[in-house]
Amino acid sequence: MKQAIVANTPARNYTFMTIILCWAGMVIMSSLYVTIPLISLFSDTFGVSSTQAATAGSIFSLGFAIGCLIYGPLSEKYGRKKVIFIGLIALTCISLLIGLVHDFSWIIVFRGLQGAAAATFSPVALAYAVEMFPAEKRVTSIGFITTGFMVAGIVGQVISGIISQYYGWNAIFFLLAAVYIVTAVLVLKFLPKADFQNPNSSILEPIRNIGKLFARKNLILAYFVALVLLMSFVSMSTVLGTYLSGLTFGLSAQEILYVRSAGVLGMLLSPFAGVLAGRFGTLKILRGGLLLAILGLASLGLISSLTLLVVMSVIFTAGIALVGPALITLVGQFGGKLRGIAVSVYTFVLFGGTSLGPIIAIQSMRTGSFVLTFILLALVLSIGFWAACLIRSDAPQESVSG
Repeated sequence: MKQAIVANTPARNYTFMTIILCWAGMVIMSSLYVTIPLISLFSDTFGVSSTQAATAGSIFSLGFAIGCLIYGPLSEKYGRKKVIFIGLIALTCISLLIGLVHDFSWIIVFRGLQGAAAATFSPVALAYAVEMFPAEKRVTSIGFITTGFMVAGIVGQVISGIISQYYGWNAIFFLLAAVYIVTAVLVLKFLPKADFQNPNSSILEPIRNIGKLFARKNLILAYFVALVLLMSFVSMSTVLGTYLSGLTFGLSAQEILYVRSAGVLGMLLSPFAGVLAGRFGTLKILRGGLLLAILGLASLGLISSLTLLVVMSVIFTAGIALVGPALITLVGQFGGKLRGIAVSVYTFVLFGGTSLGPIIAIQSMRTGSFVLTFILLALVLSIGFWAACLIRSDAPQESVSG
């Protein structure tokens, strides 16, 4: 029925819709990563430990993860576009407030709220794309939205590093506020209202079905992969800055930004994950991407050549970029009739993992060896590869009662 409705809707500019969703995904998710380059700055400015400074990122991820469980059902009831738009307005206000405060405890409070507001986009935008795009354009649109999420991991860090270096950390959040209000206008003016809305749907019903998801072995294994995926990316990003500025390379802040920027090259694989999965199989892309990421991550501490280190960091990000779209495709398949809440739980687990990333990175660096630190982070990611190897089929598990 939904397919027929989509086919009968007026002509839409799906390319422009995809661009807006990709842009929104990038700028919204950039807010997760902007505090990674600020850990030492927060530590010096507010007189807190590195672990405490890292909580500015962790609390955002926690708020985001919790929000992912709520906004999917809310958007089903009140409309996808409305929830995305309101979330952007909330992000504008909260980002502005973060830039205005001068007490670290208030930064923590508002970062948690910022994460909760940012969660209005990811699960809702993916559901919007499934409903609004015809089947032949759907995979591409989701690939580009996911690319926006992935590129945010590089863009957020690079922009934060540049702005904080010249204008102070407050300016980063003022810039985010300006970008979010512009994005809200784009969403309001140019994204069509979703065709599907169920005012009578229960917000709590999908949450009650969460328990049923954990009767599905393949979903549990996919969630293990999700847990360590961005956790490893955030951990690597946190360690990399310290490593590059240390005795081995002695890079300046500007030079470190160049190295981080190179990671975008790896992220550009994300839109092609769907095409590669169609040719080789989603599970092979998932496992292959994880192997690439593990190889790149484990080798970083062993390298004394800056050129080779950049190459391996690109290989790492390329692996992560391949895994993301493949994993969300599998979660949707394994979720079957419960795919909506299955994807919401996926985003909860994914960003729950990112909340641990900075803490794991800082604790790993206490070993005093960057070789050991990167190997430990690679071992954490290897848990995801082990779980991916236990997944047996791309087929959805509809036999489980939903």
